[in-house]
Amino acid sequence: MATLVGFIFVLVILLIIFEMLRRRHLREKYAVIWIIIGVGVLVLVAFPQLLFWSSNVLGVKVPSNLLFALALVLLVLVCLHLSFEQSQAEDEIRVLAEEVGILRLKVLELEESRNPGGHAAGDRPRPEVLPPDSIS
Repeated sequence: MATLVGFIFVLVILLIIFEMLRRRHLREKYAVIWIIIGVGVLVLVAFPQLLFWSSNVLGVKVPSNLLFALALVLLVLVCLHLSFEQSQAEDEIRVLAEEVGILRLKVLELEESRNPGGHAAGDRPRPEVLPPDSIS
């Protein structure tokens, strides 16, 4: 009975992952990780003797301890991957913010060179430049 419940639970999780992927709520590179994890858990649910065999091979006395250790390693790896992705995104955001600032300055310089006598009636005043620490 427990095997059936575990099997249904893993299938529901996999269906949720595929639905999130279909609706574009989850990107493909992250979905691959979760699908591999789901298939691995599905294999362990279908063949629980694999967990007992691998715990004997690795010298772990209680198979559930091996399962918890594998889950902990998996969570650490997922956190490390997400931290890497976030660091890359922060770098890209910083570069884009700098480029927007440079482009904004160039547009203002072009507007000033076009209207050297001051602001026309419809022109707005020059916006204040944000300090560098407020960008990041």
